[in-house]
Amino acid sequence: MSGVRTATRPYSWAYVPLRWLLLALAHLPLPLLYVVADGVYLLLAYVVPYRKRVVVENLRNSFPKKPEAEIQRICKAFYRHFSQVVVEIVRLPAMPRAELKQRMVLLNPEVADRHFAEGRTVLGLASHAGNWEWVLAAGPLWLAAPIDGVYKPLSNPFFEEFMRFVRSRTGAGLVPMSQVMREMVAHRGEAHLLSLVSDQAAGPEDRPYWTQFLNQDAGFYTSTERLATRFQCAVLSVSIRRRRRGYYEFEFTELYDGTSPLPPTEAPIMEAFARRLEKDIQAAPEQYLWTHRRWKHKR
Repeated sequence: MSGVRTATRPYSWAYVPLRWLLLALAHLPLPLLYVVADGVYLLLAYVVPYRKRVVVENLRNSFPKKPEAEIQRICKAFYRHFSQVVVEIVRLPAMPRAELKQRMVLLNPEVADRHFAEGRTVLGLASHAGNWEWVLAAGPLWLAAPIDGVYKPLSNPFFEEFMRFVRSRTGAGLVPMSQVMREMVAHRGEAHLLSLVSDQAAGPEDRPYWTQFLNQDAGFYTSTERLATRFQCAVLSVSIRRRRRGYYEFEFTELYDGTSPLPPTEAPIMEAFARRLEKDIQAAPEQYLWTHRRWKHKR
């Protein structure tokens, strides 16, 4: 499954120098880019606080028992992590495949490979934890079947084209959200993995599944439940952890095998995903994207 390949949309010539600049920065070694990240950290955390009110509010609501000093410590650690992720994404367009595979290690590829051996579609539920861009790029380097990432197209033609290039250069396909069902039907019975970033805030119009997530009501998309049952897909949660600066590991947890009867409860797959993600965040809260307005909708 190669994903939908739409024609590159034209963009203004004024963006050409920006493309050159981004590609030039991508060829800088990571140690040098981390020096830049230190400056970005100071800028975002102290000079022009980037969504700091959102970050602190999310942390306070998610960890109501933590003292304020601990909340502020996590806040600063998050900004440092976020700054490093920014320059890591900048490096991605020119990072050699061998280096990326060394820096983003899959601990248990066999969990997905056994489903691929049966010709089964696998849904990989990821989140904005660790380095979510590196994990999609590293997937084709570790898995025995093609991988496609579901994404929301960007409104800016330049950034849409550039991010498609960055995300697909190691072999991953890209599927716009609106074309997921068409792709699933067209490639039914083919071994592949479809990656979905599943911690997005589902709005009332999406008929979300509501559950307690980090001490707050949170709505999750239910499309995973429908796809898994209709196409007999296995469903894996993808946990991403930073072990040290510039080095990550990701790991699969099976949420559904694609064949067993599901419990007669509402959205059991998404409930299991919410509990897995909650544990991952609690183990390393600074590695989650707290600037994300995860709880903007109300039940």
